Amino acid sequence: MDNAPFASQQPTLVDKPIATVLVVDDTPDNLTLMGSLLREHYLVKVANHGEKALKIAQSGTPPDLILLDIMMPEVDGYEVCRRLKASPSTRDIPVIFLTARSDPDDERMGLALGAVDYITKPISPPILLARVNTHLALKATADFLRDKSSYLEREVALRTLEVQAIQDVTIMAMTSLAETRDNETGNHIRRTQLYVKTLAERLRHHPRFEHALNDRMIDLLYKSAPLHDIGKIGIPDSILLKPGKLTVEEFEVMKTHTTLGRAAIEDAEKRLGMRVAFLSVSKEIAYSHQEKWDGSGYPEGLAGDAIPVSARLMAVADVYDALISKRVYKPAFSHDQACSTIVRGRGSHFDPDMVDAFVEVAEDFRVIAQKYPDPA
Repeated sequence: MDNAPFASQQPTLVDKPIATVLVVDDTPDNLTLMGSLLREHYLVKVANHGEKALKIAQSGTPPDLILLDIMMPEVDGYEVCRRLKASPSTRDIPVIFLTARSDPDDERMGLALGAVDYITKPISPPILLARVNTHLALKATADFLRDKSSYLEREVALRTLEVQAIQDVTIMAMTSLAETRDNETGNHIRRTQLYVKTLAERLRHHPRFEHALNDRMIDLLYKSAPLHDIGKIGIPDSILLKPGKLTVEEFEVMKTHTTLGRAAIEDAEKRLGMRVAFLSVSKEIAYSHQEKWDGSGYPEGLAGDAIPVSARLMAVADVYDALISKRVYKPAFSHDQACSTIVRGRGSHFDPDMVDAFVEVAEDFRVIAQKYPDPA
């Protein structure tokens, strides 16, 4: 049929894509009738059995709506609808049953399977066209909302990546400042990150720690670990870089790097105007990583489980790395010497269960240290 007259009467539709309607019926006369009725308004595809209908629906150019007869040989309309709704690629195509079966139970069955409408024969052309138009309009709206939702999900994912990148860059920038103060290297930061993650992964299924060490927390620990010594920015060079043993007074000043670190992170939080998870963990680590299991540490003399898990993990990682690293006041220890020192601190300096886990992953610590050595 020539579609030009219809196009000229509907100028607002010129730039809009023509909807595709699939008519499924095993009777040729019915296909001819429906085709002649619909083609003036839509692109029409036809199928004379259920398997062909499913093939068309699952093709690269699926229909926007399906008019589906029920009584067909081999695969009836109910089964076709059931299979359409079971497949993610076709479940959103609206199905209208178009059938001679007028029993209310048949209609209930069709709607229960996911059809959007149920029209009995003989049809009324104006009513059929009105219902087809209505369901195509509803589908267009649903498609728009799905596309919008997908777009927003992509945007949220992109913004999340950007925020994570900003966090990572901020952490690295802040830790770089601390590194320039005491000659510790970026590899020290990298090593301690990996030590903390390795130890946390080993402990995640331990009864004492499984409630705290989930995937999210381990990721936060990994991101936060580099800020453990950020407070050293506020320690005078005469103390921070002193090659010999600190005096009692100097050590008291050195101990303030824990409170200075927490204060710096708290100030960052205030400027943000919100609580951020990785900064909360960073505060714990910066403030409490010098606490000891027996209560002899600083700044508060916390003991046992009163010390945050994050700080207890950092204590093991930081001490191990300090021992194997050359400093202005000491030579580097061997891996075995460092391990022996950690083990001797079990129950006094360190959480006993964390030391036991450390022993189990000590070889992993050695590999990390060898992979990220300090410059010669």
